[in-house]
Amino acid sequence: METSLADPLVGRLLDGRYQVEALVARGGMAAVYLATDTRLDRRVALKVMHADLARDEDFVRRFIGEAKSVARLSHPNVVAVFDQGSDGQYLYLAMEYVPGRTLRDLLSERGRFSPREALAIMVPLLSGLAAAHRAGIVHRDVKPENVLVTPDGGLKVVDFGVARALTVGSQTRSGLIIGTVAYLAPEQVTGTGADARTDVYAAGIVLFELLTGVQPYTAETPLAVAYKHVNSDVPAPSALAPEVPPAVDRLVAMATSRDPRWRPADADAFLQAARDTGLAAPESGTAVLAADPGIPEHLTQALPRPGGHTLVAPHEELGGHGGHRRGGPRRLLRGYGRVLAGLALAIAVIAAAGGWLLARGADVTIPPVSGMTVQAATVKLRGDGFAVRAGTPVADNRVPKGMVVRTVPAAGSRAPTGTAITLVASAGPVMIKIPVVAGQPLARARAVLRGAGLTVSGHVRTAVSPSVGAGLVIGTQPGAGTSWPQLRPVTILLSEGPPLPDFAGQNVQAAQQWAQGHGVTLNVQQHPSGSQPPGTVIGQSPAAGTPVRPGETLTVVVSSGPQQVTIPDVTGMSVGDAKNTLKKLGFKVNVRKIGPFNLVFGYLPHGQAPQGSTVTIFAGF
Repeated sequence: METSLADPLVGRLLDGRYQVEALVARGGMAAVYLATDTRLDRRVALKVMHADLARDEDFVRRFIGEAKSVARLSHPNVVAVFDQGSDGQYLYLAMEYVPGRTLRDLLSERGRFSPREALAIMVPLLSGLAAAHRAGIVHRDVKPENVLVTPDGGLKVVDFGVARALTVGSQTRSGLIIGTVAYLAPEQVTGTGADARTDVYAAGIVLFELLTGVQPYTAETPLAVAYKHVNSDVPAPSALAPEVPPAVDRLVAMATSRDPRWRPADADAFLQAARDTGLAAPESGTAVLAADPGIPEHLTQALPRPGGHTLVAPHEELGGHGGHRRGGPRRLLRGYGRVLAGLALAIAVIAAAGGWLLARGADVTIPPVSGMTVQAATVKLRGDGFAVRAGTPVADNRVPKGMVVRTVPAAGSRAPTGTAITLVASAGPVMIKIPVVAGQPLARARAVLRGAGLTVSGHVRTAVSPSVGAGLVIGTQPGAGTSWPQLRPVTILLSEGPPLPDFAGQNVQAAQQWAQGHGVTLNVQQHPSGSQPPGTVIGQSPAAGTPVRPGETLTVVVSSGPQQVTIPDVTGMSVGDAKNTLKKLGFKVNVRKIGPFNLVFGYLPHGQAPQGSTVTIFAGF
């Protein structure tokens, strides 16, 4: 039974402005009412906090701050917040009124969605979240109940900021876990904080539920479900729905990683990853959910009627923000009239179609044409009595571009001759943009590439790099940003470390500075050299260009100058003998004669001198 009549707010003018008309929904933190803004003469949804929250001054202060932040959001996939205020014990938000249902209602009706439909739902959902994340706002309670479905099939996310106001308010000090347990990220359970990646996790759970029709974790108590988020990985949706492709399995796994570091950084990144699967629409749009074909949209909701029977009511007679009905008996009677008119129209259509149905041919099995060219498949199907039309090409990794992927209806099913068979051709392989992995460890780079849906080559190429440290990824072949076929391997290029410079001819200080900057041990060996000044590098090991890792040893051979040679005593020798003796030792000889005789009576320098230097001898007397 409708409880609006007994509600103290129904019929009241709240805060001197909002005429409360009906209770729409009641939740754990607030009740939602349909109201009219008497100043602007427009319908609004009033979310009124429960009295125990309104009495918490800390919560009220934070709630007002969050409301102001959310009010600045303007996005077609976010329910707009118009106003915030209080009236006595009533703390409220005035929001955009969205007639329609929640995504939870749609899930309950449909059970589950195909991968393409599920991603079509996720695109506007993530677009709304992304707008909030760009504004620095985290939702903290993403779930199907907080996603509204408009009559035209659009999606709007609601309830931004309320969960934050509660989690940072006084109630958290009592140890409560705030949020819906089925969608809680591990960090919310453990109390280690929440950011945009927390919303990504919850959105990943929503995607899992859209694909499978069930939530990933069930248990006897909410606490047990919460701990499963902390201790278990979300299973692959394809385990419950075999039609889910690997790319979508990987998308769910990435979004619901228990470690926030491996999730997309925010809803924008999640949205891009969803589009990279090739199944999501490129633009968010609004009309993403179609009504059941053959049933008018205004005949898709049921209302209880006295006596326990069910009446199918026009959609526009239902309240938004929870899908509860609004209006009195007069509106219900108008609903009956519309339903009867709709049923009469349906009967007329069926009657008119009867002759056409009888005129159609006998059922024939639709032949398999997958892998054929469109032209050959068309000839085959027409030969069997079917009409043929072209469908939208789809990306397919196994069927070459231009060949038939499948038919609608499927091959092997039976249809009357004359039925139009849609040929779905391959648009070529699924193309994925290669992400940037430069500077990351090898294992992480592989995980990022696989998470994007790419195939990673088992062979890793190595090369020296002056800018990327040893063991880190230089890049990929082909490079980041390239649109690449999903099944064609991507090769990772791994750094062996910086190449060793050629220090020959440089002062040993250059080698010392390089070794210090790269964590390399320097071993200096002295060696005489008649051609290089002392301190000059005349050799090195390893050779120039060789990759050197931190901790390795670089040996450089450094010139100590020319070799020192002892000068013999040539006093008393003839000039000729003295010259021969000195030249054999590598010296140059300068003769100074004083007098007519040819005997050496002195020489300079004494002791030792560098090989190749000049010795002066004095002769005469």
